[in-house]
Amino acid sequence: MFRDWGFLISEMVGLIVLAALLGLLAGWLIFGGRKTTTVTSSGDTGEAAKLKADLEACGKARADQDKRIAALREDLDTARDERDAARKELADAQRDAEREAAKAEAEAADARRRAAAEAARAALTASDAADAAKDDNDQDPAGGDFHEQDYDKDGVVEGKDEGIKPEALTEARGGQPDDLKQIKGIGVKLEKLCHKLGFFHFDQLANWTDQEVAWVDANLEGFKGRVSRDKWVEQARLLADGGETEFSKRAKDGKVY
Repeated sequence: MFRDWGFLISEMVGLIVLAALLGLLAGWLIFGGRKTTTVTSSGDTGEAAKLKADLEACGKARADQDKRIAALREDLDTARDERDAARKELADAQRDAEREAAKAEAEAADARRRAAAEAARAALTASDAADAAKDDNDQDPAGGDFHEQDYDKDGVVEGKDEGIKPEALTEARGGQPDDLKQIKGIGVKLEKLCHKLGFFHFDQLANWTDQEVAWVDANLEGFKGRVSRDKWVEQARLLADGGETEFSKRAKDGKVY
């Protein structure tokens, strides 16, 4: 019996020791595990904080970069606006310069035209005054053609082939020819001859070149050389411009023919 009690006591002591050991093991597992978990959690928190700080730094850097890009775009837009304004100003200046140049050229051409007209008028005044009391009988002084001449001054007497024929018309513009008899040296017969050759207007005669004058001089049957001798071109320029000569005044008044 005592042996059974001893066995029971030893079993209880063993159980108590085992329970104590299990308690210690449980405590170690609980408190040791918590410490490890705390350390690990603390480590994870540090990494997250560093990552968060890095993200915040990247965000700030991105924001700064966006600001710089926006500023650069604004500077670029300003530069483009200034460039466009400069181009427009340059184009306007060029257009104004071209207009001024064209205006100056037109004024210069008009001045040259007026000067030529005045010079022609002055050159004709003396001969008009000398002929004021004379009638133009539409004939050469010798009663016929002058001797054949080298009208185009090429060293060869070519008869009707002198110079270059001017552009002629088949009829007067608008069916209304100018009164060519207002030109000193052109009478009724010569006017008809001019019409036959295709010359009806003052501006046709006014634009003859020297070579064209030579051709007409050589082809005025019975009146060769009259274009040059009586200065038809100079008179025609005045009349085409709306001016008049002493002779044209008398012709219009019916005091010549």
